[in-house]
Amino acid sequence: MEKRIKNTLVTLGMCMAVWYSAVGQITYPIVDTGVTEFYSNNNVISAPHSGDDFFGQDATYTGNKPSYTDNGDGTITDNVTGLMWEKDMGEKVSFEASFVKAQNSNLGGHSDWRVPTIKELYSLILFTGQVKGAKSGKLFIDTDYFNQPLGNTNSGEREIDAQTWSTTAYVGRTMNGDKTIFGVNFVDGRIKGYPKFNKRKNRKNTMYFRMVRGNTEYGKNNFIDNGDGTVSDYATGLMWQKADDGIGRDWEASLAYSEHLELAGYSDWRLPNAKELQSIVDYSRSPQTTNSPAINPIFSTSEINDPEGNSGQYPFFWTSTTHLDGVNPTSGAVYVAFGEGQGKMRNQLMDVHGAGCQRSDPKSGSKNKYPTYFGPQGDVRYVYNYVRSVRTIEM
Repeated sequence: MEKRIKNTLVTLGMCMAVWYSAVGQITYPIVDTGVTEFYSNNNVISAPHSGDDFFGQDATYTGNKPSYTDNGDGTITDNVTGLMWEKDMGEKVSFEASFVKAQNSNLGGHSDWRVPTIKELYSLILFTGQVKGAKSGKLFIDTDYFNQPLGNTNSGEREIDAQTWSTTAYVGRTMNGDKTIFGVNFVDGRIKGYPKFNKRKNRKNTMYFRMVRGNTEYGKNNFIDNGDGTVSDYATGLMWQKADDGIGRDWEASLAYSEHLELAGYSDWRLPNAKELQSIVDYSRSPQTTNSPAINPIFSTSEINDPEGNSGQYPFFWTSTTHLDGVNPTSGAVYVAFGEGQGKMRNQLMDVHGAGCQRSDPKSGSKNKYPTYFGPQGDVRYVYNYVRSVRTIEM
């Protein structure tokens, strides 16, 4: 049966009543990732057709195409989100100094600049970027409109040391009790938590930040439990699978699961792309502080044990988006950690990046070889991650 066919048993009148009472307009439009190429586990491939292996990945579905206007006064308007951005971030500053700068700015003749939330900031990411470890390739932001510096290698930084602050503080602690702020790295294509204070240098940590103004509703969800195993977010226009099925899968199997899912009379489910899935992270929650995953409790999420067998951890969830990194750049895909972003450092397993971070895993591998640890923070790699499917609400 062709996808996108709604079951006739769904009561149209009830659906319309919920729609008009709940929505009005989409206030949190998700900007597409920009991905147009198709990938297998290890290669660029031609576009697969329905029923083929790897059908349903990011490029299969087109969302709100990124669209910007350069206002010629140092500001950029995002025509999808309604947010206006600072074009050039200037020098790195401390977290506290970013608020002072925004409060005192009259850039473009506007006095209502602010530090962006992590969801506002993430709206700018594009997964057409590519990185190779600490070495930059193509940036994960539209450089035709935004100035994005690299880390200063002349002062000992890596090229990827060019992270951007958000205003979103992690409600837990990372590393050894560090107070942590979420940021986006537009050089390596990730969300991580970064410490406010640099203990090694014994001073406040400094990063870039990009001021924003407009659409103060952006990033705020409007969830409705439909009572049929689905949850609608009328802020984004997306409907979600309420509960994962408790099974970890590799990337290809996760694509197939969502493509074949039939739930609540709908058969047009898909694996969400990176920006769609990040839209339902609840950064006010974490295993450390609420004994829950970083997602609204309207959703049901399986609890898992961490790699050392400790309970109270929650899965990483796959997205349909390939993350171009490393020697074989097509071999990894983006996931969002709704549990702690754990890693092993100095032989100690800890939360290194925060619940709600976005990283990537290899798309496939022998199940008995995982979890493993990778990189300077010893990031946990599960590979067999979980799935929460999505569909677009069509009225």
